[in-house]
This record gives sequence, structure tokens and C-alpha cells, in this order.
Amino acid sequence: MPIAVLVVEDEALIRFDIADYLADSGFEVHEAAGADQALAILEANPAIRLLFTDIDMPGSMDGLKLSAAVRDRWPPVHIIVTSGHRYVDRSELPDGSMFVAKPYTLSDILRSMRTLIGRERH
Repeated sequence: MPIAVLVVEDEALIRFDIADYLADSGFEVHEAAGADQALAILEANPAIRLLFTDIDMPGSMDGLKLSAAVRDRWPPVHIIVTSGHRYVDRSELPDGSMFVAKPYTLSDILRSMRTLIGRERH
């Protein structure tokens, strides 16, 4: 059974690119353009195990606040936070989360996800 991932990125082309790559790598991919949509998707899909989110997004919360909300409400979900505008110290992230700076390669993201979920078959 594929691992379900939620990709949260307000820039559509970036979101489509990473979503397509992850789907081609065997993941079940859900997409959101912002935090509010992401929370609704998480509520509707309890099988989601990974969150990949940009920090800088319009809406009620940024990616850091989203990652904190996800950690509080869905503790088993693994979280990767990314940004091209700032560096995030580990102390700013929820426990067990990871930061990947932009620009990243798609293989960097896949490797980070494999590390977090501890599975090498994807």
C-alpha cells in the first residue's frame, strides 16, 4: 500500500512538479495550495503519513504554524518544511520534523521522506 503524502505549496508549478515526482516514486499524493485546505485534507484523509509544506503561503497560517498544528492534531504525521526565503533552525520546528532549504532537488525531498518514514522501498 502506498504511503500517503500531503504537499502544501501555493505556487502551482512547484506543487505539481513535486506531486508528480512523488506519485511516480510510488506515493499516494494529496495537494493543497494553503494551510486551510491542507487541514481539511488531513481531516478527510487519516491515512496521510507525511506533510511537505512551504513556509511562505497566503492564508490564515504559514507553514510553520501549519506544521505545529499538524503535530498537535496528528502526532504520527512526519513533517518536512521548506523555504527559499529563510533558514529555519531545528528549534523552530515541531519534534521529529525536518527542514529542507530551497532550491532543493526532487531526489533530496524523496531521500528526506525515506529518512523520516524509515522505509527504503520508495
